[in-house]
Amino acid sequence: MRRERARRLRYKVCGWLTGSALVGWAFWWSQVDLAALVRSGPRWRDFFTRMVPPDWSVTGVVLRSTVETLMIALAGTALAVVLALPLGFLAASNVTPAWIAQPVKWLLGFIRSIPLILVAFVCVMAVGLGPFPGMLAIAFHSLGMLGKFYAEEFETADPGIVAAIEGTGASWAQTVRYGVVPQSVPQIFSFTVYRLEMNFRDSAVLGLVGAGGIGYYIQLYMRSFRFERVVVLVVVVVVVVTLLDQLTFWVRRWAR
Repeated sequence: MRRERARRLRYKVCGWLTGSALVGWAFWWSQVDLAALVRSGPRWRDFFTRMVPPDWSVTGVVLRSTVETLMIALAGTALAVVLALPLGFLAASNVTPAWIAQPVKWLLGFIRSIPLILVAFVCVMAVGLGPFPGMLAIAFHSLGMLGKFYAEEFETADPGIVAAIEGTGASWAQTVRYGVVPQSVPQIFSFTVYRLEMNFRDSAVLGLVGAGGIGYYIQLYMRSFRFERVVVLVVVVVVVVTLLDQLTFWVRRWAR
């Protein structure tokens, strides 16, 4: 017993030391310079000073671009859900054989590994400027993450319930419909709404490559040093993200 405890303690100490060393290496590799941060104080002060007072004359433009960004995020998320659900089933090892599930997991991992900004740039080159390439980029990038979430949630289904349904002579489709899906629906709703919130923030960045939405005006006002207009954009984004966060909370309560 003592040897087992000592062995576990050694593993924990080694784990903490290794993790601390990696974090320290990450800070060193990032070239952290506290002196430079202190010297940058006047520049930070100048930046925030030029944001006051906000220029509310652009509120109409900001609201229209915010609605466009929200629609890009909503359409992209909806398309991703339609594609991610079947892929999530195929990637779940308790639903499909390993020779199917594992390649699908690799495919979803490959999709997740491609940076969103690169996907958006390629979509803009393919179909032109505007919200459509932004929607395609959001859908593609969300597909990899939602497919992973869905597959993991399907795999956490209680095997006892699934076995009981199979014991009644139910088919594979019936087993999935009545044994796996009902257990997964609450978390699937939660994951999807959370992803919608993330997609709104991501969509705000896509305008930097010409994919429409609020990001276009962010880069436009930043390049012209109109920081008093940038702050209006920031306020609107914060409000929308807060509302989406509250929506996530309501959906979780409703799904339970």
